[in-house]
This record gives sequence, C-alpha cells and structure tokens, in this order.
Amino acid sequence: MLTVARFGTRDVVRARSFYDPIAAMVGANIAYDRPNMIAYKGTDGAMLLIGLPFEGEATVGNGTQGGFMVANRADVDAVHAKALELGGKDEGAPGVRGDDPDGFYNAYFRDLDGNKLCVFRFGPA
Repeated sequence: MLTVARFGTRDVVRARSFYDPIAAMVGANIAYDRPNMIAYKGTDGAMLLIGLPFEGEATVGNGTQGGFMVANRADVDAVHAKALELGGKDEGAPGVRGDDPDGFYNAYFRDLDGNKLCVFRFGPA
C-alpha cells in the first residue's frame, strides 16, 4: 500500500505551522526537517513530505488527495476543527459517507497551499 506522499508548498515555514499540530494529533513525528522540506512519519512508517518543488512553482494537483487514518470519530472531528483553526479550508464536514452508518466516517480540508486532505475512521462510532 502507499507509504509516502509529497505535497508542494510555496513556504515551508508556513506549511510547518499548519502540519506540526495536525501531525501530533494523528500520531506522526518529524522524520527530518530541512530548509526546503519537512517529513512527518507515522507509527507504521508511512511518511508525508511537504516541500518546495524541485522545479517551478508549487501548484495544487487536480484530483490529488492525501489522508490520515485515526483511531476514532472524535479524532476525525478534532483534526478537521484544528485544520480550520490553523487557516485550512473546509472541503467537507465530518460525517458518515455512504450507506453504512458503521462504515467510513471522514472529513475533508485543504492546507494553506490548497492541497486536499482527509482524516478518516473505518468502523462504528
């Protein structure tokens, strides 16, 4: 399965102010911190890299999205709220998606550069 994703940013310091609190909430730590990139590593080894593009200006991918799996629905709600508090944009309030009330519960948001993310939980409340 996917173990690493990278999003571009125009400002690593600004991006870090957004991602540091969210990473802590989803159980990730900083794996490395460089002037041009920061990497967050989860307990399972998966990594999210946020950095300046190697070439050209950072742009948002049309149809791209990353996601954070969390332990419960309250964590979905909390991460979504924190993202908005930090200046992220709401792209879908927390809730059940689909017909199964005990299935996929998630929320969507965009970071400060416009990259789309979701936070989710599979299973009952």
